[in-house]
Amino acid sequence: MRQLGQYAPPRHVVAHLSDPHLLGGGELHYGVIDNTAHLRRVLERLAAVRPAPQVIVFTGDLADRAEPEAYATLRAVVEPAAAAMGATVVWTMGNHDERAPYARALFDSDDDGCQDRVHDVDGLRIVALDSSVPGYHHGELTPDQLAWLADVLATPAEHGTLLALHHPPLPLPMVRAAELIELRDQQALADVIAGTDVRGVIAGHLHLTTWSTFAGVPVSVASASCYTLDPAPVDRFVSGVDAGRSFTMIHAYDDRLVHTLVPLERGTEVSSLGTDIEEALETIPLEQAIELASSKTSSFNN
Repeated sequence: MRQLGQYAPPRHVVAHLSDPHLLGGGELHYGVIDNTAHLRRVLERLAAVRPAPQVIVFTGDLADRAEPEAYATLRAVVEPAAAAMGATVVWTMGNHDERAPYARALFDSDDDGCQDRVHDVDGLRIVALDSSVPGYHHGELTPDQLAWLADVLATPAEHGTLLALHHPPLPLPMVRAAELIELRDQQALADVIAGTDVRGVIAGHLHLTTWSTFAGVPVSVASASCYTLDPAPVDRFVSGVDAGRSFTMIHAYDDRLVHTLVPLERGTEVSSLGTDIEEALETIPLEQAIELASSKTSSFNN
């Protein structure tokens, strides 16, 4: 792919998906939402993204009731799609997941303890942290987990680290109800990652997209693929809506991350340029391409 601007292509491309909440037996969520169908649509949309992702990270709540059948459906839907893209899949525990069925279904493991894992994707380290608390919906990281994480981060990765967990370490001004089930003792995590090679933190849990910083590191929260939360509901403390689904693309450059929200619904097209233009840009001189795109009097703009 030809470089058209002043930045070289990204070194890593990450697709960040969250909260599919799959149910077993073809059951509809709240009696109306087909979570499996929505996940399939997300993956179909993702398949059109170029360049394709090297890794797809799911930040928790993979199965709504931790049913083995739901995890089996998850693998059956996601893994072939990821393989077709040439992408690695990274799973992360959420508060709706349960450790034993999660480990058995996704990792063929009988380890029902904390589900922390480290993945290497072409030199980019992705640490999947288990912030779940058995029997509860809030999030925690134990002293043992934090000590383990500190040990992992003591050796920098070739291209830095992305930290993935379900409960986001950030204020929740638009979803105040979520403060009751937030990640607790966030300062303890900040103390561990400050000054390390952690380049970004990605999370879910909120069913909407938001961004912030934490310990000097950007935080990106991906929306849910099942249903979303209205951040400005009328006459409601919390309002889940069958709309607004999206996922987030993360492009990692040597010195920064770029986050882009991709809506599931494409919307009504009101203007367009065909792929023939893209193909032409690969062959004409770059100066001519810039003139065509930038000049207000060029045929490109009139």
